[in-house]
Amino acid sequence: MEYAISNQKTIMQKVLQTFLMTLLLATIGIYVGHFVPPVLILPLIVVELGMLIAAFWLRRKKAVSYTFIYIFAIISGITTYPAVAYYASIGGANIVLYAFTTTFVIFGAMALVGVKSKRDFSFLGGFLFVALIALIVTGLIGIFVPYSDATMLAFSGIGSVVFSLYILYDFNQMAREQITEEMIPLMALNLYLDFINLFMNILRFLGIMSKD
Repeated sequence: MEYAISNQKTIMQKVLQTFLMTLLLATIGIYVGHFVPPVLILPLIVVELGMLIAAFWLRRKKAVSYTFIYIFAIISGITTYPAVAYYASIGGANIVLYAFTTTFVIFGAMALVGVKSKRDFSFLGGFLFVALIALIVTGLIGIFVPYSDATMLAFSGIGSVVFSLYILYDFNQMAREQITEEMIPLMALNLYLDFINLFMNILRFLGIMSKD
């Protein structure tokens, strides 16, 4: 029993280490994005979406590799750069740092609650999935029908809550389920997606607020 608990803690540490590596690579990707021609951003977004779809398909086979998520993180960082640059131009570089710091604090707090709580938060799974689909659909509509700042504030606020809860949910499930070595890249990818989406929603919220 003690060995199983110790082994589980070791695997969770590896998940966190892998997550931090994806975050580092995404940060490098954001820097690289400064030198990538704008005409290449859309094709890279298509590649990123394709990799996401592939990841969800491969998750059933637990076949997501470290190389896959590291490449994804770099591409994700590059495609994130235009939004980061845009909001930095509105509110200054400090707004990006503040958004990142806020995201990191929320991430740490939700992770701690998810791991330490004796409560099983698996009941959130269905609600969060529906909320995620709603956010994706709303975001796609926003590409063709621009929303007002007030609507985008509400969208970003709801998105921040949803992905904060996703962090809580994912850590809680990792603490309660048996995670194998093969599942580490997939778990790290989940955490990365939670983090980057929370960051973008907070950054958007602060960016819109800075306009006033």
